[in-house]
Amino acid sequence: MIESEFFSLVILPLLIFTARVLDVSMATIRTIFVVRGIKFLAAFIGFFEILIWLLAIGQIMANLTDPINYIAYAGGFATGSYVGIVLEDRLAIGDLLIRVLTTDKADEMSNKLYRKGYKVTKIPATSNGDKIEILYIHIKRKELEEIIKTIKKHDPKSLYTVHDIREASDEKTIEMEQKRYHRRIFDYLRRGK
Repeated sequence: MIESEFFSLVILPLLIFTARVLDVSMATIRTIFVVRGIKFLAAFIGFFEILIWLLAIGQIMANLTDPINYIAYAGGFATGSYVGIVLEDRLAIGDLLIRVLTTDKADEMSNKLYRKGYKVTKIPATSNGDKIEILYIHIKRKELEEIIKTIKKHDPKSLYTVHDIREASDEKTIEMEQKRYHRRIFDYLRRGK
């Protein structure tokens, strides 16, 4: 009797919570893969996401009288959302375009970034009658922090915006990068074991 109560009050809610954390984390990653056009991994993850969800909801339906299971289910959903976002940030999948508006440091900044191997386009422009330069920098998401530090170091007064790139005309480069990201994801998952 005590074992049965321990299972229904502790073990089962923990299992439901863990299952929800897993399936919602997977749903978050899968959604990001869908948006980024990584079809195979999105489908692969979707299969396991739904399998885990079915197991969790099955336990809820079999134990409708225990309110702690509802709390575990909802808590797992909330935690899974957070974990999924953290995982996505760590994987840093995709490309970004950074647009920098600067007044007088454009040459120095673009030369520094170009020497570091970044694709930089510099365009003269005007803003409220003042001459400015606009830099467009195409980077991988994992490089964002380094680029922001470089921008702030060379021109702390510059304005920058960051944009996701879903598709670019250099398809060969994008395909190679997607394959590299797929390998990174599997390596990341393998390290967890």
